[in-house]
Order: sequence, then structure tokens, then C-alpha cells
Amino acid sequence: MARTSKTRGDHGTAEPAEPRTRGKGVATVYEALKHDILDLVVAPGSALDETRIAERFGLSRTPIREALVRLAGEGLVTTLPNRNTIVAPIDFSALPAHFDALTLMHRVTTRLAALRRTPRDLEEIRAHQAEFARTVAGADAIGMSDTNRDFHLAIARAGRNAYYTELFGRLLDEGRRLNRIYYASFDDHLPAEFVAEHEAIIQAIIDRDAERADSLARAHAGQVVRQIQGFLAGGVGGDVALSPAAEPPAASLPA
Repeated sequence: MARTSKTRGDHGTAEPAEPRTRGKGVATVYEALKHDILDLVVAPGSALDETRIAERFGLSRTPIREALVRLAGEGLVTTLPNRNTIVAPIDFSALPAHFDALTLMHRVTTRLAALRRTPRDLEEIRAHQAEFARTVAGADAIGMSDTNRDFHLAIARAGRNAYYTELFGRLLDEGRRLNRIYYASFDDHLPAEFVAEHEAIIQAIIDRDAERADSLARAHAGQVVRQIQGFLAGGVGGDVALSPAAEPPAASLPA
């Protein structure tokens, strides 16, 4: 039976497969575009030109498309009927409903965590809190967004309700660009008191005090919502791009 031949190096070992190189390229493009989108370097609604992106990274269009598929799965980009891809718009008319759902999920997941957490859950929650505190100290807005999400999802998992965890994760992902607006309202220097809010929530969970955990989670979510609403309503967000530029493909591909 014929065997498929493989290209081998000088010592008879198989050379690295091309998919591994392509996979690295996909990861590079995915991480770079995700950072640009979450940091609002690329405005919501901006077109993403595959050819320009390929030129930027020196890659073929295949890994670019794979990276865009991953971003679409996270709700960060949208493919239009004409097959063009754009950065997912932010629907500001839906924000009241989003904030209501987000606040409710903060409360219910934190309450359940206080009732059902295990010592292992507490270790995970504390680890994510330490990472969050580190990013706050470094004024790393994208890092804060990532670690804040991980912290609250660790709490949700401790509550042992997969449906709540899944919904909460989706809401947190949908609101990550709003988090960028939130951190921008503090010039990316989040006050230490907000790190302390996380610590108070952890202590309520440790104490298995569901009522206090619920109250703290509600207050925590409420101050975030009010800060974002005030920032947007006050017109302070002029320096934060919230709409596509006149020529979105060129603006969407920073060097």
C-alpha cells in the first residue's frame, strides 16, 4: 500500500507542518485586532478590509479570515450580507436593557457563590482578583477588562448554575467596549476603592453571607453603570471614537 511521503530534514525528522505556522498567524492577527477593537482604536461600525489586514501582518487572507471568524464568535465583528466584515456596532438604544440584565446577573451569581462556593472556588476567585489588582496598578485598560471579566465569571462558576454563568459571560463580553469607556472616564487610572469593592465581595462570599454579597454586587454594578451613563451623557467621550471615520478601512488598520 502506498504511503504518503513527508518532507524530511537532514536528520530524517519530519519538518514542522504548515498548519502550525498558520495557527500562529491566526493567533497573532486575532490578538492584535481584538486589542484594537476593545481599545476602541477601531471604531464600532468600521469596515475591516481583509486585503489591508493581510498586508499589515504579511500573511495570506486565509489566517485573516480565521481570525475574523473567532472575533465574530465573540460578537466583536459582524459579517454583512454582502460578505464584508465590520466591527460590531454598539447599540446604545439597547443599553438600558443591557445594564438591567448585567446588574441582575451580578447580584444572582454573587448571591449563589456565597451559598455554594468551595475552598477551591475561593482560590480561583482570589487569583483573578490579584491579576485585576495588578492591571489596575499598571493602568492597563485592556488587562483590567480581561481580568475583571475573569473575576466575575469565577464567582459565577462558584454559584453552580451553568445557565447563569453562560448568560453572564455573554453580557460581560458584549459590554467589554463599554468597560473601555468606563476606564477612559478615569483616564485609565481606576481608583483603589474599586479594587476594594472586589475585596468586600470576596469577604461576603467567604462569610457565606448571601444578603451582603447581593447588596455589594448590586452597588458594584450600579456605580459602573452610573459612571458610564454620566460619561456618555456629559459628552466627555469626545476623545473616544464611537462611530466609524470617514474612510473606515484606512482608519481601522493602525500600524
